[in-house]
Amino acid sequence: MSLKLAVFILGVATLAGVAFGYFLRWALTFGKKGSLELKIQQMTLNAQGKYKEIINKAEEKAEQILKKSTGEEKEKQQEFKKTEDRLIKKEDFLDKRQTEISAETKKIEDKIKKIEEIRETINKIKEKEESELEKIAQLSKEEAQNKLLKTIESNYEEDLNMRLHKLEQSGEEKLERKARDILITSIHRMGNSVASNVLSTTINIPSDDIKGKIIGKEGKNIRAFERASGTEIIVDDTPGSITISSYDPIRRQIAKVALENLIVDGRIQPARIEDFVEKAKEEINKVIKKQGEQAVYECGILNLDPRIISILGRLHFRTSYGQNVLQHSIEMSHVARMLAEELGADINIAKTGALLHDIGKAVDHEIQGTHVEIGRRILQKFGADEKIIQAMQSHHEEYPYETIESVIVQIADSISGGRPGARRDNVENYLKRLKELEDITNSFEGIDKTYAVQAGKEIRILVKPENISDLEAKKLAREIALKIEKELKYPGEIKVNVIRESRVIEYAR
Repeated sequence: MSLKLAVFILGVATLAGVAFGYFLRWALTFGKKGSLELKIQQMTLNAQGKYKEIINKAEEKAEQILKKSTGEEKEKQQEFKKTEDRLIKKEDFLDKRQTEISAETKKIEDKIKKIEEIRETINKIKEKEESELEKIAQLSKEEAQNKLLKTIESNYEEDLNMRLHKLEQSGEEKLERKARDILITSIHRMGNSVASNVLSTTINIPSDDIKGKIIGKEGKNIRAFERASGTEIIVDDTPGSITISSYDPIRRQIAKVALENLIVDGRIQPARIEDFVEKAKEEINKVIKKQGEQAVYECGILNLDPRIISILGRLHFRTSYGQNVLQHSIEMSHVARMLAEELGADINIAKTGALLHDIGKAVDHEIQGTHVEIGRRILQKFGADEKIIQAMQSHHEEYPYETIESVIVQIADSISGGRPGARRDNVENYLKRLKELEDITNSFEGIDKTYAVQAGKEIRILVKPENISDLEAKKLAREIALKIEKELKYPGEIKVNVIRESRVIEYAR
């Protein structure tokens, strides 16, 4: 009984706890709901206040913009009014000016009509007078003119012929005098010295002891130097100097530079000789380029191909009849410029054609043909102007004179080469014989280098050892000697010296 009571009491207590919990939960929920509604109402009030504030600011800003726009519109209307007033005034002025112009035009038209009427009246009077004169003289107008001219011609024929003859003679004399003055002025302005070293170059040495080093043991050094440079070294009793002899000025200059550098270095031996000769060749190539550039600059010539300028520089070491060819070409260029100025020809074409007229001589020992033909091929290959080629190609009359500039170049050549002392024929013939001697030797196969030395009394031939054996070298020497005897005329005898040198080079690494 007590157990049931306890269970009952426990159930009642449970129900009471559930009812109390539900009531407590409802009370809490109701309280939160009230506070949330209050917050929502507060937020609504705040939003309404901000809304009114934004509306007020927007209305104020719109009012300001409206006032500003109204002011600008008034200003524009005032400007438009002023512009309209100016246009009205200008239109009134133009109308007034048009009226004045119309009145002036009417006056001019009336004057033109009056002038035409006066001219017609004058023509009628003139025709009337001419008809009356024809009736009186019984001649027409054309007949009267012809009769008057015949009378004047018969009366003054002799006098007219005398005057024409005098004018003709005077004109010829003036033209001859003018041409003579032009040539004399050109020659006088370009009367340069033409002295040059033709066959030998002298090197000054600090002491005669160096001569022994240059000769070397049993002449080993001097032979190596002569073989490498293609020149002849003359070491005689002349104190403080050594002479380099060769008809080729480029070889002489290379030998001079190489020997001077060897003397400064002090270590003279065959291996170093060859190195110094090669370096001297490179140095001379730089000199050649510099000389070509200086010549072009001195003559005031532009837009030439650099390869043409380099070939032109080689003429610095070339002589023709004892005259330095580059100096001769520069001189010709100046003379041609002066003649072109006087005659009204193309100055640039004339002076360029004169400067390049002998460019073929720079390589005529390497290429077959006359120096004129070689020069034409060089200029055509490197894109020179055709007018320049026409100007230079006629200076030896191998080609016809196509332009006035070609005649000027030929005249300039005659002026430069025809001056007393400018050229020496004997020297040129001698150099030509030496060149022919080398050309005969180079016509054989297996030849590496050929040098004519000792004034043409000896020809030194360096052969390629891989192509020519010792036995073949002896045979080659004999064949060359026979060909020289057959094709050349010379006094005395010529020594044919065939040199076959074998070298084996290895490197230790």
